[in-house]
Amino acid sequence: MTLTTYGDFIREQREVLGLSQQAMAEKIGVSRSTYVAIEKGTKELTLGEAESLARSFGITIDELLQNSVPDIEKYKEMILAFLRQEGGFTKTKLAKLLYFADFSWYYTHLKSMSGMQYRKIKYGPVSDMYFRVIDEMFDNGLIAIEQTEDGAMIISESRSGRKNSLSLISKDELKLIDKIGTKWSKKRTGEVVDFTHKQMPYMFADEGEIVSYDIFTQENPDEIY
Repeated sequence: MTLTTYGDFIREQREVLGLSQQAMAEKIGVSRSTYVAIEKGTKELTLGEAESLARSFGITIDELLQNSVPDIEKYKEMILAFLRQEGGFTKTKLAKLLYFADFSWYYTHLKSMSGMQYRKIKYGPVSDMYFRVIDEMFDNGLIAIEQTEDGAMIISESRSGRKNSLSLISKDELKLIDKIGTKWSKKRTGEVVDFTHKQMPYMFADEGEIVSYDIFTQENPDEIY
């Protein structure tokens, strides 16, 4: 029997709401036995059940099926962790490093580091919230942004940003971020973009679509980041 990957995530979200399995079953219009099978991972969700659960949890269906809810504060700490390594990255390159961190963490843990969704655009996969978060961090004085003569936007950590702890990131997550940063720190932005274009999530998505975490688990281990 093939088990689904989202049963534990659904149970966790139900427990956050403080609801029993019976109450959750009634909320989405299924029997208790059906709901128990969903949490055990022995029953695939119908579209209607997925929509009802996502609505009850206040998340999207994609977030439900990918077992993740975006953690914006942790995502900000991931940005600072990368900047703390190198001192500065182009806006495009930083977006790709964050993608590597989330997808490579998912590769081994079936859960992304930040819970962010990534979309296929011209310059590779980018989190839906990336530009908003960068603007917010700049407005709050956590990062500095400088435009070079050729128009590239260089993002670096500000003095205020350096005072921030990285308490939401585990030691193992920081190790992965360090490895990714070390590998790509001296590479040109174009090289990083080209690498992401050859990965399965990007190749299998249409322009503007969400790229799949699940497809990434089929990636060659040497091509994770």
